[in-house]
Amino acid sequence: MPRRHLSLRASLLLAALVFATPAWSADPVHKETVELTAGQAAYSVKGKIKGYATAEYTVTGKAGQTLSVKLKTNQASNYVNIRQAGQEEALFVGARSGNSFQGALPADGAYTVQVYLMRNAARRNAVASYSLEMRLRD
Repeated sequence: MPRRHLSLRASLLLAALVFATPAWSADPVHKETVELTAGQAAYSVKGKIKGYATAEYTVTGKAGQTLSVKLKTNQASNYVNIRQAGQEEALFVGARSGNSFQGALPADGAYTVQVYLMRNAARRNAVASYSLEMRLRD
């Protein structure tokens, strides 16, 4: 095979590798810090996610405070997870336990409430409209 054809093929292969990034890498993650004070009215937000996009709301609390999270959605595959900063395992997994959480925080620090679509819906590029309510109590 002539050298010219090899370099053309090599160039095309390189271009394909550069531009063929995984689908999830281009999907946005909406991040928002939520200021919750114990005893304050619930913080409510409405949003929309599509495909592999997610929304992450960071809340800071103290050990022993009760965090309440409630997700209402129009999409059956839309769930919420709650993670404590620095911990590998999620504090709450919505796909296993539903879309309502109420529990005592195990430690002082930041907690991330992640709204996402399960892979079956994300692959179809489904859209979920949701409302999320969060409250912190002593």
